[in-house]
Amino acid sequence: MNRREFMKSASVTAVASGTGVAAPAVFSSAQAQARNETLLIVSESGPNNLDIHGVGTNVPGYEANWNTYDRLITHEMTEKDGVRYYDRDKLKGELAEDMNIGDMSVTFKLKKNATFQDGSPVTAKDVKWSLDRAVSVGGFPTFQMKAGSLEKPEQFVVVDDHTVRVDFLRKDRLTIPDLAVIVPCVINSGLVQKNATEKDPWGLEYTKQNTAGSGAYRVTKWTPGTEVIFERFDDWKGGPLPKIKRVIWRMVPSAGNRRALLERGDADISYDLPNKDFVELKQSGKLNIVSVPYSNGVQYIGMNVKNPPFDNLKVRQAIAYAIPYQKIMDAALFGLAKPMFGAPADTQTQVAWPQPTKFVTDLAKAKQLLAEAGYPDGLETTLSFDLGFAGVNEPLCVLLQENLAQIGIKTTINKIPGANWRTELTKKVLPLYTNVFSGWLDYPEYFFFWCYHGNNSIFNTMSYQSQAMDAFIDAARTAAATGDKAAYDSNVKGMVDLAFADVPRIPLYQPYVNVAMQKNITGYEYWFHRRLDYRAFQKG
Repeated sequence: MNRREFMKSASVTAVASGTGVAAPAVFSSAQAQARNETLLIVSESGPNNLDIHGVGTNVPGYEANWNTYDRLITHEMTEKDGVRYYDRDKLKGELAEDMNIGDMSVTFKLKKNATFQDGSPVTAKDVKWSLDRAVSVGGFPTFQMKAGSLEKPEQFVVVDDHTVRVDFLRKDRLTIPDLAVIVPCVINSGLVQKNATEKDPWGLEYTKQNTAGSGAYRVTKWTPGTEVIFERFDDWKGGPLPKIKRVIWRMVPSAGNRRALLERGDADISYDLPNKDFVELKQSGKLNIVSVPYSNGVQYIGMNVKNPPFDNLKVRQAIAYAIPYQKIMDAALFGLAKPMFGAPADTQTQVAWPQPTKFVTDLAKAKQLLAEAGYPDGLETTLSFDLGFAGVNEPLCVLLQENLAQIGIKTTINKIPGANWRTELTKKVLPLYTNVFSGWLDYPEYFFFWCYHGNNSIFNTMSYQSQAMDAFIDAARTAAATGDKAAYDSNVKGMVDLAFADVPRIPLYQPYVNVAMQKNITGYEYWFHRRLDYRAFQKG
């Protein structure tokens, strides 16, 4: 494939093949200057929904929403290991020009010149409607709001056209930062309500395919599975006007094609190449490669503990000892991850997350545990993964499948398309699977609230229930809110120890976000959601 083929008309459908990619056009020769203001991103998979409040919105959908909607507040940036990195503890206004935190409420004054992308003003009514929607639609967005004690529409009060107050249900240190994550985006309520129906009062079908925000970019074209085109909103008031006017995000399923496009300079950025490619590209020195550990994130093996055979602790322990941890690190990750296994036997539990378990690969012990569990002849099950991130997930599952076979567990690998993964995972019917979870708020109790608490959030994918675990998590949140460090430390250690004892999920490693960019691209920022923020990018 040559450059001319890659730049053809946008009506052409992207098709991956062994020899190249025929793809939608980006530029003609008469648009050379526009090329300097356009960012071309290639990735394995794309969004299945433009609305973070939608049912089953996948991780690429987070990126689309983040760049097209604003929130009341956002994080300041700092620097960490040479990379621009969001500052967990410092917040600033985005749609809000002022934030006044009281004892049991916070009041926001809106920027009076802020408008939505259709030109209508952003008002306190829009803010309230948007937050009401987030706590009411159910599923992931509603649970995300609940994670910060944002649970009832009555908490969101319109004071006047440009002032909104959020009342606290309880003291919770997660409440204010929870207003800066992706979910509490501010939506053009008038526009969406015009496109709502009796069966769809929140207009979710409309916002699935159309953006209705005030963010720095708006989606002007979306062909699911092929490309998304974003155009800059020139009247954006949430921050400095971005230098990049246009973003073309192309789905190129073949990792080899994505790498070739980067190496030839036909693409500007890619961030889900196989780790082997990132290592080789870094060694070649032709591109800028950024590798950053996921904040509060772990790739894990999950088991449905509600149903046999994984309701049996010894079966779960057998899996934990059968995992080929180091092989996965070497062959699937090429060292681009932080191990979450093999801690020395005398290691003390830390007041931190993530931290490594003491599990190591021990097939003899795994086989013994399986026999003690009542499965001396082994068992059969499925092993599922997200095909949208197959570059790591597939070799990981193949390596695990091989080791499990050695202890008598026969697995059939179940490859679930990325657009369907979130929906299938949250049905909580997959018996054995690999997934990654990264907590947007970088606190141990936040991670555990999502993944281990008995209120059974969508990310408690194991259906794990433990009154003792709930007590540790709830007490840690209370201690954090009241500043009781001793109680907080004790409860965080308690929940970590119990998670490793009951082992409903087995941590493998802390993944890295790996991004490859042309040398003339600057402005990459690491955010808690791990996706690209287009607003800071520039082309030299």
